[in-house]
Amino acid sequence: MNLSYRIGWTLFRVMYATYFRWRVFGTKNVPLKGGVIIASNHASFLDPPLVGSGLKRDINYLARESLFRYPGVGTLLRSWNAVPVDRDGGGAKGLKIILDRLLQGNGIILFPEGTRTKDGKLQPARSGIGLTVIKSNAPVVPVRVFGTFEAYGRNHKFPRPHRVAVKYGKPMNFEALRAEAKTCDKARLKEIYQQVADEIMAAIAKLKPKAD
Repeated sequence: MNLSYRIGWTLFRVMYATYFRWRVFGTKNVPLKGGVIIASNHASFLDPPLVGSGLKRDINYLARESLFRYPGVGTLLRSWNAVPVDRDGGGAKGLKIILDRLLQGNGIILFPEGTRTKDGKLQPARSGIGLTVIKSNAPVVPVRVFGTFEAYGRNHKFPRPHRVAVKYGKPMNFEALRAEAKTCDKARLKEIYQQVADEIMAAIAKLKPKAD
């Protein structure tokens, strides 16, 4: 971790431990080194720093490209390993940066649902994460956050002191589907992207807010 990241990481850990009385489970499932995709459900703006703060390694985050244009903000985001993406969170440029960072041995957090839930329930996965997984060689760690919707959902103007938790599941590998994707036709390739996304979302759904 660089100094800026470590300071932010420490402050967020203090906030989650005190204001939100957080609980963290399964951190040993996340490798301390090497490329890894952290795939989490998305219920609140609290989710990215919550998932990152629970780990003792730095990870990369997605941030809207427009934010990098503001003086100071762009510098801070870069120091926090933010990846600039377009409004929809994808695009060829963003994908290339994500894949490059994975190849460099970095971890990155992605949200299979694509956007925050409106009702606190898990949403269907979008195929975008499947494309990223297939084009990379990184393992995928499913993650589920709990309580962040109640603490700071779409309808809240200010975070509430509600208990939150984050649980990291066991790594998933997709070697068979990656091998098939190299030779299949375009129709099957689209199916593979969605299949990977659905399998990741199913793994997230199985995680419970307690230690196994």
